[in-house]
Amino acid sequence: MVKNLFISVISQKEANTGSVEFQVFSFTNKIRRLTSHLELHRKDYLSQRGLRKTLGKRQRLLSYLAKKNRVPIHGRMNRIRGKPMNVPATREDLMIVNMGPHHPSMHGVLRLIVTLDGEDVIDCEPILGYLHRGMEKIAENRTIIQYLPYVTRWDYLATMFTEAITVNAPEQLGNIQVPKRASYIRVIMLELSRIASHLLWLGPFMADIGAQTPFFYIFRERELVYDLFEAATGMRMMHNYFRIGGVAADLPYGWIDKCLDFCDYFLTGVSEYQKLITRNPIFLERVEGVGIIGVEEAINWGLSGPMLRASGIQWDLRKVDRYECYDEFDWEVQWQKEGDSLSRYLVRIGEMMESIKIIQQALEGIPGGPYENLEIRCFDRVRNPELNDFAYRFISKKPSPTFELSKQELYVRVEAPKGELGVFLIGDQNVFPWRWKIRPPGFINLQILPQLVKRMKLADIMTILGSIDIIMGEVDRLEYLKEVYGMIWVLVPIFTPVLGITIGVLAIVWLEREISAGIQQRIGPEYAGPLGILQALADGTKLLFKENLLPSRGDTRLFSIGPSIAVISILLSYLIIPFGSNLVLSDLNIGVFLWIAISSIAPIGLLMSGYGSNNKYSFLGGLRAAAQSISYEIPLTLCVLSISLRAIR
Repeated sequence: MVKNLFISVISQKEANTGSVEFQVFSFTNKIRRLTSHLELHRKDYLSQRGLRKTLGKRQRLLSYLAKKNRVPIHGRMNRIRGKPMNVPATREDLMIVNMGPHHPSMHGVLRLIVTLDGEDVIDCEPILGYLHRGMEKIAENRTIIQYLPYVTRWDYLATMFTEAITVNAPEQLGNIQVPKRASYIRVIMLELSRIASHLLWLGPFMADIGAQTPFFYIFRERELVYDLFEAATGMRMMHNYFRIGGVAADLPYGWIDKCLDFCDYFLTGVSEYQKLITRNPIFLERVEGVGIIGVEEAINWGLSGPMLRASGIQWDLRKVDRYECYDEFDWEVQWQKEGDSLSRYLVRIGEMMESIKIIQQALEGIPGGPYENLEIRCFDRVRNPELNDFAYRFISKKPSPTFELSKQELYVRVEAPKGELGVFLIGDQNVFPWRWKIRPPGFINLQILPQLVKRMKLADIMTILGSIDIIMGEVDRLEYLKEVYGMIWVLVPIFTPVLGITIGVLAIVWLEREISAGIQQRIGPEYAGPLGILQALADGTKLLFKENLLPSRGDTRLFSIGPSIAVISILLSYLIIPFGSNLVLSDLNIGVFLWIAISSIAPIGLLMSGYGSNNKYSFLGGLRAAAQSISYEIPLTLCVLSISLRAIR
């Protein structure tokens, strides 16, 4: 307000650089520059001595100015307060906020279009399609062994489960037996992968709601799990360890003792997490009662995993289907009945404890024997006597062992850390699957997100989304196809009349040729298509591919532009027709006459081509073609004119 006062004072008098008013105004600008200086608290103004000196001088100038004009400063301020001020109006309409796909709390390339009423969420629309890689179609063009390195990219935090479901499907399709030792090794690897997945869920989930410390703690135990994976498989994340009928390699020497030591250490780590997080009042305030899912609601949405068990349903595929050798171990299904974000946290913490119990029992009771069923390497392989010759056995590259998938279908599922991971497989007596459909748990669980966040606060979106535990490698689908279909449906009404006009022109040309042939008592030159109906299209195609002959003495540019004008004028005539909604002709009179007027430019192009050839025969041909075109338009115009006059009357 004081600044506005200075401006009004200067506007009344002439701005003089030596006047007191100008000095006050200049010092005001200087103060504004000083206060906006990025380095105000350091370097030149560290002691703020220069700022205090400037403020003191400004105050003295203000006092002198007030005495000079005989108006107190407070009076000036009251005068300013009495004037109407421009107060920014509060907007009452809804606000649309775009979250992702680069937001750090999106857990991948997930985009949310959120509609807000202040801080309240009115609607939320998840947008996918930024990471889709066509894993299902890749599977249908690979053998199972060739496809195994790809599957770890579905859920790159729980890679053992994607490998397990990939080999379980053909094993059940071909009734292949897995050795006992291989089954125990699989269980150990699966539960270690479950622990690693839950750990990397816990850290980002706590960071989403404001607790950064657990995000660094979880990497201690996770690195130990990856050390065990590296020692057994050679890789830390993308293992390619499971095989049809077993595993790729046996456990190395000393690995079992190292894994037992990890189990003892991890139990103390989980207790530390519980002391740090579970009873924290800030954490409880953020998660308790947020994102509640009822029992019927969880079943109707097809939820699985911790999302389902946190709503009071004791459903675990390790107990239900009893795959591998889980029924030989003593463990309990972790579940809660509240259905909120806190319950989902408690279920995952409890599952890590139960996974340690399963691993310890498997390590103590692991049997001996083979780690892979070697008989399946010759299963349904096509015999070829040439495969035993010298070149194949000692020189050429041997293909990976494969077999045919029998002609039947089945659905296989496992209990992944995020829920039910399934594959629908159809065999067709081929080494490639005829159909490979993946049922990712994160994609199914994410469907309930818009319903959970409605009527919640904006900050609760991060809590609810983090409690669902998604990974975009398995969630992503071709969402942009919906937009493509929308564009297609927009273009269909446009291309439909164009296609109809084209077909009508072809039919008219065919009919004209038939009538002309009948009048001349000869057989017309219709050979393309049924009854020669496509002969006009064939003639046009033949004309396009003819050799471009240019006259040597003619005007090349004029000779080339002529046909373009003849064709483009006809195409441009469609742009000026006044169409209404649904491409209905809005004005018959103006539309038809404009179309005739624009298309009448075609004879000019024909004359240009004939004249540009600098040949009298070509020029006569152009005159003949132009006259023929005009002879068509004169009766057409008269017909249209008579119809229009009749309609007007």
